Amino acid sequence: MAITIYSAAWFFPFVLPICLYVAYTDMARMKITNGANILLAAVFVVVGLIALPFDLYLWRLASLGIVLVVGFILNAAGAMGAGDSKFAAAAAPFIALGDLRLLMFLFMAALLASVATHRTIKHTPLRRLAPHWTSWEQGKKFPMGLALGATLALYLGLGLFYGA
Repeated sequence: MAITIYSAAWFFPFVLPICLYVAYTDMARMKITNGANILLAAVFVVVGLIALPFDLYLWRLASLGIVLVVGFILNAAGAMGAGDSKFAAAAAPFIALGDLRLLMFLFMAALLASVATHRTIKHTPLRRLAPHWTSWEQGKKFPMGLALGATLALYLGLGLFYGA
């Protein structure tokens, strides 16, 4: 992995609770809150100064803007939710450029696992644990925050053990 163990160790404890919150709120309300996205970006802005060399920090910060612009375009085209695109932008600086291929694999695996788990639980008695979640009644729509949050958490978690 291109991410260093050092940077993953700094980011992981701050990012994990945000990822869990994003997954929960997206399943419960089909909404990734702006507050969660701002907090995720703020974690990078503050902790990134400690976790990364300054030149790399600036490049990663630039990736936030690039992904945000692409996300807005995808949102305007109806291909992606607004909260999802903002979360992707806030998460982008945490990803090492050399790990993009791994990240795509992790996202595909997390997406498949998330959809299978969410759809399965929707039709089992486990649904009674959270009967009022909005995501149960959305038809084909899916709470992508579950997969997006899981992807970032898994990536940083793997970085703790397999990072450079």
